[in-house]
Amino acid sequence: MKELFLGQGTGHSIMLLAFVIATGLLLGKIRIKGVSLGSTWILFVGILLSHFGFRADSSLLHFLKEFGLILFVFSIGLQVGPGFFHSFKSGGLKLNMLAVALVLLGVITTYVIHLVTGENLVTLTGVMSGAVTNTPGLGAAQQTYLDATAGSFVHEINSAEVASSLASGYAVAYPIGVLGVILVLMLTKSIFRVDLKKEENEMHSKETGMDSPQRVAFCVKNPAIFGKTILDVSHAIDNKFIISRVCRKEVVTVPVASTVLNEGDDVLVVTALSSIEAVKTLFGEQIDMPKETWDRLDASMAVRKLTITRTSMTGKKLKELKIRTNYGVSITRVSRGGMDLVANPDLIVQMGDVLLVVGHDSDINQVAKFVGNSRAGLNHPNLIPIFFGIALGVLFGSIPIMIPGVPQAIKFGLAGGPLIIAILLGYFGPKLKITTYTTMSANLMLREIGISIFLAAVGLGAGENFVSSIVNGGYWWILYGALITLIPTALIAVLGKTVFKLNFYQICGLISGSCTNPPVLAFAQSAYGTDYTSVSYATVYPLAMFMRVLMAQILILIAVA
Repeated sequence: MKELFLGQGTGHSIMLLAFVIATGLLLGKIRIKGVSLGSTWILFVGILLSHFGFRADSSLLHFLKEFGLILFVFSIGLQVGPGFFHSFKSGGLKLNMLAVALVLLGVITTYVIHLVTGENLVTLTGVMSGAVTNTPGLGAAQQTYLDATAGSFVHEINSAEVASSLASGYAVAYPIGVLGVILVLMLTKSIFRVDLKKEENEMHSKETGMDSPQRVAFCVKNPAIFGKTILDVSHAIDNKFIISRVCRKEVVTVPVASTVLNEGDDVLVVTALSSIEAVKTLFGEQIDMPKETWDRLDASMAVRKLTITRTSMTGKKLKELKIRTNYGVSITRVSRGGMDLVANPDLIVQMGDVLLVVGHDSDINQVAKFVGNSRAGLNHPNLIPIFFGIALGVLFGSIPIMIPGVPQAIKFGLAGGPLIIAILLGYFGPKLKITTYTTMSANLMLREIGISIFLAAVGLGAGENFVSSIVNGGYWWILYGALITLIPTALIAVLGKTVFKLNFYQICGLISGSCTNPPVLAFAQSAYGTDYTSVSYATVYPLAMFMRVLMAQILILIAVA
């Protein structure tokens, strides 16, 4: 029993970890003026207990820290994967340029502090890594220092002490790196008087944006398509559209590919916002005929949502399902990961996709049986692609990338590798017939467990030398860390809002991703109530991680030159 409470065995370590997480989450429910630090409290509870002598097994802590972070970033990658490349095209270049600018501003701030104060640049590199919560940068800096000083007798005498100061600087600056970025986000929201609901609506419009499905009614007035089938008409232009209903002499029908269009037919079309003008030119005239009018004309027509729950359908194109041909039911749009997609025939579907269908109830019931439409089928998690993906991500993150002039290879690490692989799995999984679907609750559970374990392990590992480092001169490191955290993030937040007109949620994702800061991402999601920050976070994280590791090594090389 004594070993359980005061020792460092496995049972003691797990019990201590669980206590830290539970206490931190409990404190995270405290709100001051509507704002809470959320799961970030776990980090500070861990530091506090570690300072007062509660220790966990160091090797176990190291494993839990890395594994928790992998679970967190992998679940984020799976979540944002389906819409990642769309978001990257619509603003990813701008976000990544700002991320690079933020990284470089941090490096410049670090070097200026070195010049002004005379503080050892090696130590400041550790402070910088802590100020942006970048553990891989710390590891790369330590390895580069040891490699660069190998064979040098003078440097080898102090190498252990200096290498230790790297870790101490990191530990002291880490809490500032979390709190400082949270402070910048809170001040940004306050100074610019951000309306969260308005920003959320704007973000939703931007996410669905030009490719969001629109329901538009037309009257067939173009002589070039009189007497032609819907199949022939669909090949007339490159823009994708779906005719969900045809009204002829006030009789509404669900058309099939062989349905002939005649002059004066009214058609209800679903197409992308960007395609409306091209489709209008094709049919001839846009008319004001809302969906309610169509519903009144044919009360027997129903609109329902059906969920694909058969794994065998993953990787198939919509046209291969032959739903309109076999059942007389029209699919007007597909919803995936909260994003609505135009149901064009070449769209590849996957398990978990939600189909918006139009037809008669009896026909829709047949389609429901065909696609599954069983919530129970979604509750069973698909663990095989998750763990294969994690294994592949760790392998990818371990691949050394050599850069001319830099003696130490760059790696994406145990966080960057799994994140990139998860994004690729989320996007390309359906095309490769890999079912990667997880329910939102399962994804959230995986994410929260991961970040909680990570924060608890970091706190318990950093608390032992935290106070002693501060007392022995490390209090200056707190100031330096605060400057390295606050100056770049504040400047980029102001530039992003005023010059680049970024949405507040984009700024949250940009800053937390550029600082490779999972605790701040967790804070933003819990405090401001949406997952939109995850998209921007994942967009900038890979490049930011690469730059952080590279810059840490370059500063070390400058220090020992």
